[in-house]
Amino acid sequence: MAIIKPFKGVRPQPQFAAQVASRPYDVLNSAEAREEAAGNPYSFLHVCKPEIDLPESTDVYSQEVYDKGKANLHQMISDGILFQDASACMYVYRQIMNGHSQVGLVANSSIDDYFNDIIKKHEFTRPEKENDRIRHMATLECHPEPVFLTYPDVAEIDSIMNQAIQQTPEYDFTAEDGIQHTFWKIEDAAINEKIEALFAEKVPFTYIADGHHRSASSAKVGQQLREAHPDYTGAEPFNFFLSVLFPASQLMIMDYNRVVKDLNGNVPMEFFKKLDASFTIKHMGTEAYKPQRMHEFSLYFDGHWYQLLAKEHTYNDNDPIECLDVTVLTNYLLDPILGIKDQRTDKRIDFVGGIRGMSELKKRVDSGEMQVAIALYPVAIQQLINISDSGNVMPPKSTWFEPKLRSGLVVHMFN
Repeated sequence: MAIIKPFKGVRPQPQFAAQVASRPYDVLNSAEAREEAAGNPYSFLHVCKPEIDLPESTDVYSQEVYDKGKANLHQMISDGILFQDASACMYVYRQIMNGHSQVGLVANSSIDDYFNDIIKKHEFTRPEKENDRIRHMATLECHPEPVFLTYPDVAEIDSIMNQAIQQTPEYDFTAEDGIQHTFWKIEDAAINEKIEALFAEKVPFTYIADGHHRSASSAKVGQQLREAHPDYTGAEPFNFFLSVLFPASQLMIMDYNRVVKDLNGNVPMEFFKKLDASFTIKHMGTEAYKPQRMHEFSLYFDGHWYQLLAKEHTYNDNDPIECLDVTVLTNYLLDPILGIKDQRTDKRIDFVGGIRGMSELKKRVDSGEMQVAIALYPVAIQQLINISDSGNVMPPKSTWFEPKLRSGLVVHMFN
């Protein structure tokens, strides 16, 4: 069963929360982060992407970058921008985007749960990205950004969360992208203990929605500190990592679409003839067409949109991997027709999160940068859970969660 714990969060003074809160480190490159943090010395990007405060020629994986992040974090604490709660708490974090609301519990999750597969995964991680976050966290001696977890709904936990959000929040602001962020503190030790007990009794597994590299790195930093402190008891802060846990029914997964540079040597007539073997093709005109259901795709080519309906032989709805549209797309279009064998490394393919809309697909093709765009129907949260439970992993770039968690609203120190 899932182990969660309260912790003494380090977080902004209320008057600085909106300035501190930033987008996560992995949705911005260094140039974008530098621009976004310009003129805002309190942005948490100075901690989670500290290369923005060093010369642009600086190697982003140099120890100088990690040291700068630590210096920036401690400067914000010493300047009184951030402070630490006096007692261990859990917190509640609500996001509202375009009328959609999701309410998560901010708590510490156990690294043992990660290693023992109580925390379920659905993606492979890349060693170089893990190593980057390991060095970042180990230098800062904290978990600066939370892992986004989900769990099957539990009515008793929902009830406690609903009571919590009736109280006066610590923070309540709307970010520049229009998403509202509201944050409460659960200070009552008895309520925290009740939540902890409910997870231990009613939540057999939690599931990583977003943050596979952060969770892997957090667990491995904890393991390193265990090895450095062989007399550890298991109660030390480094045995846990920062997480936000949302009930599965509240989450919104958006489509994660593809754009490809060329037709792999196929002329258009040949390309569509090959498609016809696995898809029923219908011309939809020049207005953007978005897939309406599973096993339906839309394809944009030469100024026109096409509906692609996967033929029955291309999928197996009784198999957690073979039922996925990303699997169908890989097995019957990207690999055999367009020659893309590894979506993680092939430079001819790029990925466009659904938050950017269908217009971004059209723009990438119309500009001449790409030749074809393919939009997918979003993965369902139950599909993600089924795959995680089966011990399988999803194909690359299968899920795009929105809204993203803001970084800097609370930090977990483990030194």
